[in-house]
Amino acid sequence: MSVRIVGVREITKPISSPIRNAYIDFTKMTTSLVAVVTDAVRDGKRVVGYGFNSNGRYGQGGLIRERFVPRLLEADPKSLLDSAGTNIDPDKAWATLMSNEKPGGHGERSVAVGTIDMAIWDAVAKIAGKPLFRLLAERHKREANPRVFVYAAGGYYYPGKDLSALRSEMRGYLDRGYNVVKMKIGGASIAQDQERIEAALKEIGNQAQLAVDANGRFDLETGIAYAKMLREYPLFWYESHD
Repeated sequence: MSVRIVGVREITKPISSPIRNAYIDFTKMTTSLVAVVTDAVRDGKRVVGYGFNSNGRYGQGGLIRERFVPRLLEADPKSLLDSAGTNIDPDKAWATLMSNEKPGGHGERSVAVGTIDMAIWDAVAKIAGKPLFRLLAERHKREANPRVFVYAAGGYYYPGKDLSALRSEMRGYLDRGYNVVKMKIGGASIAQDQERIEAALKEIGNQAQLAVDANGRFDLETGIAYAKMLREYPLFWYESHD
């Protein structure tokens, strides 16, 4: 029995958070939430795939609704199916989304298409009745490993957030079972960031490893200065790009 996409819905919502990294704050940041509705039914419910864009990018509702969703809905449903005709082929859907687009210079459209693509993959996995990681492993002829490396990304700057609050945040990640945590740097002076790093390291002790992220804020001179400061500490990694 063939499957078809019967609707795509998008909503742009504000994040409205006072947190910030070294480069941007999130007070005016938005994100797009997308639902790809299919006519497939699993466990008595219609299959809907969901996607959202990174909180480091703005929502792309205009592009999604005005340019990309119409292409998907106007396409021949059979042209979006896999070879067996029983599920959507994400690659064919991607090609449809990108039809009549100039190669290169993706800019913000990559956020729009990527958000829809995420929702399509979610729907495809649900229709197949498999976790997405297993579906991807089978597709690429790899062994599916249910274990994956994860870390807690936090340590954002926040109005009134002192060293005690930073330490409390780090302790919260440890209590959740994380053994690698990441914090933001570059949004304060190098001396202040050094104090923050020392406070975080003191809190996590030997229970976890600490990584730091400057979100592409530094010029060459500042990046080198931070690197010289950071080499004194047992960091898991120093991330200076975004």
